[in-house]
Amino acid sequence: MIDSLTTAVTGPKQPTLADIEQQSHDPITQARLHSQQQTVPASREPAPQHSDQAVFEQYALYGLAGKAVRALAPHTEAQPEAILLQLLAAFGNVIGPGPHCMVGATRHTLNLFLVLVGESSKARKGTSWNQIARLFAEVDPTWTDNRVISARLTARGLIAILAREQAGDRRLLLLAEELASVLHTMGRSRSQLSPLLRCAWDSGTLRMLDRDRLVQASGGHLSLIGHITQRELAESLHRTEAHNGFANRCLWALAQRVQCLPDGGNVDPQKLSAIAAGLRRAVEWAQGQPEILFRRDPAASELWNCHYATLSQDRARLHGAATGRGEAQVLRLSAIYAALDCSPIIRLPHLQAALTMWDYCSYSATSLFGTCVGDSVADRILEALQAAENGLTRQQIRRLFHGHVSGSSIDQALEKLSSLGIATSRYISGRGRLTALWSATEHDYAEQSEEEAAEPEEYPEEETWSA
Repeated sequence: MIDSLTTAVTGPKQPTLADIEQQSHDPITQARLHSQQQTVPASREPAPQHSDQAVFEQYALYGLAGKAVRALAPHTEAQPEAILLQLLAAFGNVIGPGPHCMVGATRHTLNLFLVLVGESSKARKGTSWNQIARLFAEVDPTWTDNRVISARLTARGLIAILAREQAGDRRLLLLAEELASVLHTMGRSRSQLSPLLRCAWDSGTLRMLDRDRLVQASGGHLSLIGHITQRELAESLHRTEAHNGFANRCLWALAQRVQCLPDGGNVDPQKLSAIAAGLRRAVEWAQGQPEILFRRDPAASELWNCHYATLSQDRARLHGAATGRGEAQVLRLSAIYAALDCSPIIRLPHLQAALTMWDYCSYSATSLFGTCVGDSVADRILEALQAAENGLTRQQIRRLFHGHVSGSSIDQALEKLSSLGIATSRYISGRGRLTALWSATEHDYAEQSEEEAAEPEEYPEEETWSA
């Protein structure tokens, strides 16, 4: 039994959004198992080192969820992580708002916001959801038929649905298979969709002004499963949404096709029915009590205390904005694993499974956002600096935008990159003047030769001084 599960991502350099389409990745980030500054009890032996896939199979595929993924994965081209995360999100919605955790005075129900990111028609995002929908059609057909919606999402439509159902079924899973359109709507200056979704993740109480009247819905249990391509994400995730708390309420997960099945798969109906029966028992257990408060046992508490500082660490740039609620996400995931076991106690295997899945989501966020700062101008400049062997002058930087971005915006972007420590400037001589040359800090640029410095490049007057 392990005492801790390190969730660090290793690698010499974080990728940028421009690198995403060229990347290939392992299903799980390189998680290393060890004790973190604590004495291992004599009754426990340190866990051996595992490969990434072994970590996923041993810890994430725990219990009923693991049994379901192992049954479905051989018969689909979809990635097991995508199947598992959507199963956890679906189950967290099906059981409703009764099961919850408390952190101080804050109530955490088990609704998740999940975003699968992968290439259109190739990542098998929809295929992975179809497997889950088929399974839950046997678990709760009423939920599958009536509480999963994929209609175009608007603030007024969302609150109208939840307000209408306040006295009835308060569960709702938003299946946004074109999440880019949702992000586009959220990016509009007057859109109230973003604050509504953030409130839905937090408490289920939604309020908005509709012209001159207040409209509200309380007690809702809203989950989100979104599908988007990597390019759409880069173009659609408005920097406000990245930093205002929407991004860190989402679990970001890369998805790709992992095998080729020309004739499709064929899951054994009896095996599928047996898994559905197990899920149905767990749903009935969770819904059979008005309230279920999940608590950790001593072993899980020890592991939680070991990881809490890392999970709650403040991180810079866009990756930090997308992973800023790590402790809350792991808490909800661990409680979902416990609920699948019909247990109000979060035990060590439940927390280990949750940490492993968070590890994958954190790795995905690193791959998707890398060193991006959430500012389109700054990110474009950084991308160009990382590709430039000898750095770029300010005039060369201005040419990146073909005159569509003002000089003051470029100055602000350069200042932001410099303050974050990911770009730096130095002065070089040329034609009797000094000019600023900007470079990405992770590159070791060679000094320009005198011949290169003497090239007839016209530099703007505002960045030159007498030598």
